[in-house]
Amino acid sequence: MLLYLANWLEGFYSAFGVFQYLTLRSILGALTALTIALLVGPGVIRRLVELKIGQYVRDDGPESHLSKAGTPTMGGALILLSIAAATLLWSDLSNRYVWVVLVVTLGFGLVGGVDDYLKLTGRNSKGLSARAKYFWQSVLGLGVAFYLFQSAQTPVETTLIVPLFKEVALPLGWLFIPLTYLVIVGSSNAVNLTDGLDGLAIMPTVLVAGALAVFAYATGNTVFATYLQIPYVAGVGEIVVFCGALVGAGLGFLWFNTYPAQVFMGDVGALALGAALGIIAVLVRQELVLLIMGGVFVMETVSVILQVASYKLTGRRIFRMAPLHHHFELKGWPEPRVIVRFWIITVILVLAGLATMKIR
Repeated sequence: MLLYLANWLEGFYSAFGVFQYLTLRSILGALTALTIALLVGPGVIRRLVELKIGQYVRDDGPESHLSKAGTPTMGGALILLSIAAATLLWSDLSNRYVWVVLVVTLGFGLVGGVDDYLKLTGRNSKGLSARAKYFWQSVLGLGVAFYLFQSAQTPVETTLIVPLFKEVALPLGWLFIPLTYLVIVGSSNAVNLTDGLDGLAIMPTVLVAGALAVFAYATGNTVFATYLQIPYVAGVGEIVVFCGALVGAGLGFLWFNTYPAQVFMGDVGALALGAALGIIAVLVRQELVLLIMGGVFVMETVSVILQVASYKLTGRRIFRMAPLHHHFELKGWPEPRVIVRFWIITVILVLAGLATMKIR
């Protein structure tokens, strides 16, 4: 919105032309989202406490988590509010990619919000049935995948780019649809599984979003894309503003979510943020790089799959408890140690992912 105002004011004073720069608007988006989260956060937490929207802790989880019962949850709504406001203020709203990312993020947030609501009103940790949750995630994932496939303007938009290789690119054709679905829904659920300790999920999300912003900026710029030998997708650079807003909102939420947490994001935040990372990776044609940078999310998901498969096939558990962060808790690691070490791993993986931009 403010971009249109700046364009109009530029006719009277040329200095307003500075708002055309993506870098400036992404920084302003991050600062705006951060400010909203910090200012609105205390009020949101107080309101959640008044409404008794407290976390229900599973009785089969680590005993150390029992003390967290009653901590306000659904704080992810604060993240989504901050992201949406900052994106709408500083983005070019005529850009279709901005709306694609917003619709996916808020759509998955709605699914997570319904899930959280049912958990809280039913006073149990089940919420939406697995079938219902995956149904609505699939509707959103397949819907956006089909839209992107039908609206693709160049072949590269539906081509799988393999990192580290200059000439390896696989035209997907209609296979683009199931791949996009798997990336979005898989990423959404992976972040949700990771969201089990204070600040564990939000910081890796912020780090990966920041790295994807770099990819988005380069992919949407013909000069950088040509120099780095990565695909050029016209207009996709605009989602840098969304990435900036996500980083700002995530850091603002972390202010209240850091150990010991004053508020949890809940499924409304975790499902939405995971889907956001997935759709951004699809738009910038870096699905495989997302697997690298989001390695912590991948490890958490794989640990659950292996645990379930092993127990059903052999009756034995591989880990003391899944997802993986609970395994280390039960080994005696203090919660802050698990959190910070997972953050460090994410920093390393994000740097490795960024390195693939140049090493080809």
